[in-house]
Amino acid sequence: MPVLDATHDAALRSFVPGADGHPDFPIQNLPLGIVSPADGAPRAGIAIGERVLDLPGLLAAGLLAGEAARAAEAAAGPGLNRLLALGAGPRRALRARVSELLREGSPDRAAVEALLHEAASCRVHLPAAIGDYTDFFVGIHHAENTGRQFRPDNPLLPNYKHLPIGYHGRASSIRPSGTPVRRPSGQTRPPGTEAPLFGPSRRLDYELELGVWIGPGNALGEPVAVGAAQDQVAGFCLLNDWSARDIQGWEYQPLGPFLGKSFATTISPWIVTPEALAPFRIPQAPRPAGDPEPLPYLLDAADQAAGALDLVLEVLLLTPGLKAAGLPAHPVSRSNARHMYWTVAQMVAHHTSGGCNLQPGDLLGTGTLSGPEAGAYGSLLETTNGGREPVRLASGEERRFLEDGDEVVLKARGLREGFAPIGFGECRAVIVGGAG
Repeated sequence: MPVLDATHDAALRSFVPGADGHPDFPIQNLPLGIVSPADGAPRAGIAIGERVLDLPGLLAAGLLAGEAARAAEAAAGPGLNRLLALGAGPRRALRARVSELLREGSPDRAAVEALLHEAASCRVHLPAAIGDYTDFFVGIHHAENTGRQFRPDNPLLPNYKHLPIGYHGRASSIRPSGTPVRRPSGQTRPPGTEAPLFGPSRRLDYELELGVWIGPGNALGEPVAVGAAQDQVAGFCLLNDWSARDIQGWEYQPLGPFLGKSFATTISPWIVTPEALAPFRIPQAPRPAGDPEPLPYLLDAADQAAGALDLVLEVLLLTPGLKAAGLPAHPVSRSNARHMYWTVAQMVAHHTSGGCNLQPGDLLGTGTLSGPEAGAYGSLLETTNGGREPVRLASGEERRFLEDGDEVVLKARGLREGFAPIGFGECRAVIVGGAG
């Protein structure tokens, strides 16, 4: 489990303009990513304020040594998979050294300043090649809210409180923030009709999730114990697992999500490390009275004591009407990552319990992380009660589900008294019209 150290000191200051007090990327964060600077090839970088620190440049300048240099060497190329595979030791050493280099009073300031790129001039990429993607369903309030729409008397299926439910998603359609999402077409069967129709989805939705980047991985046939599962986590991002509710509703039985989910997933482009999130670790919420205790392979005392995350999660909606009127994005919901019924370690342990081999750069989604009350729901399906209660906007527009031109923005921040707030950067995408 990550521990607090000098890199978390709220009194740390950076010489990088605008880094101190930055809403996402102060010196206490230092997330990893892949960017292309203006007229440059993709390369590893570290976000600091409104700049990106060139990681290969640090190595070439001789500013890294030991395990920190080993981490930077592994980050060479267009993806961070080899760095993720190294595990926590080199990653922690790199974070500590970069923190030293970026601090006020750094003796290497001049050399480091030459390696800072303007973030606005950089193109972001996926931070790693994603071999496999698994989406879980551990947000219990979302599970109850959606289940209640279809099974009012029994919203949760019998297995929900016994195991972390998930399904294998489509890795090839994951894109970084800023990439437009094309409205999918598929088969639907509208209410009152007997035969299905083919055409564009009319019930397009977002899902507010955290993404979990896998580090070293495990060998085929060798499960990861829940007590060791945190060692497999290389970092976190925001994740929007777009959903075509009408396509999904017709196709998902008996084998689960398919075309209603595989057309696009958007992630924030920075890997926020477990080390950066150490101040925001909290105990897993106690289970309500009467809920079953997890089976032994899913239960670890240390994970229960500090395996949850206290992160504020937000969804904002920017429509063509709001843009035309010069109005800001509409805040749709505000939730928290603490609303996970299962921890990340339990997700990893269960995923590998049957012998499945996770690999460096694999991505897990938590599932939609809704809060327990209105105003904290992580999807329009919940917010609009299945489309029956539209969201009303200052522009005079209404939204039951997403329309072409709508832009969804997800945000996340860690907030704790005595520590510098850190964020994830935006996870945003605009809906464009599809074919058919």
